[in-house]
Amino acid sequence: MRAGRDDRRALVRVVNAMRPDVLCVQEAPRLPGRRRRLARETGLTIAAGGRASGARLAGTAVLTGPAVRVLHAAEHRLRWFPALEPRVVVFAVVEKDGLRLAVCCFHLDLHPGARLRHAAEIVPIVERLARVFEARAVLCGDVNEEPGGPTWDYFDRRFTDCYGESPKGEGGTFSARRPAKRIDGIFAAPGLAVACCGAADADPADLMIASDHRPVVADLYGDTLGGAAIGPAGKSG
Repeated sequence: MRAGRDDRRALVRVVNAMRPDVLCVQEAPRLPGRRRRLARETGLTIAAGGRASGARLAGTAVLTGPAVRVLHAAEHRLRWFPALEPRVVVFAVVEKDGLRLAVCCFHLDLHPGARLRHAAEIVPIVERLARVFEARAVLCGDVNEEPGGPTWDYFDRRFTDCYGESPKGEGGTFSARRPAKRIDGIFAAPGLAVACCGAADADPADLMIASDHRPVVADLYGDTLGGAAIGPAGKSG
């Protein structure tokens, strides 16, 4: 969406209310100055998707809080299908309080075949990063499909659907004004416990105008005492 000044301020308030350790954004501002301003106003750092690259143009980004250490960042241009929008996913390996995560931020296509093909392309990459860095994989983003669809099921067979595991609130993410569909999700690898996942604790008025999607927040824990609040911010402009 193309956000006005009030929308941008609402977005900043929503992110600040979420207080995420890791923030995954789809349709982030494409101009680098605006993306840096979003990071500055929310007290976060751009971990992946900030440089002049396909990820910046595709709008995917991972931001991290001040207590999070970034060990690695990467991006991957997904297979392009003629007549469809180019898609780029970003990855960040992060660590906080002994909990190390390989985070993937994605925005899948409206076309069902492309969605499933891209999901099958993403999973081996994030699993390889998790193995190399001895981390646990977490995938966050806009599936553009509800639970029960083939792409959602593909993720669900390999990872934990965090909202399905420990739901908080109604769960709908689209549209922001009438969130009747759950098309955005967070998926966690085995070995990660989900304390809760669902709606952000933010002003309802801000949630309606900050983005065209509602954000999803998950509190994840591993074998250590460390935890991480992770959430895709939906769309910003």
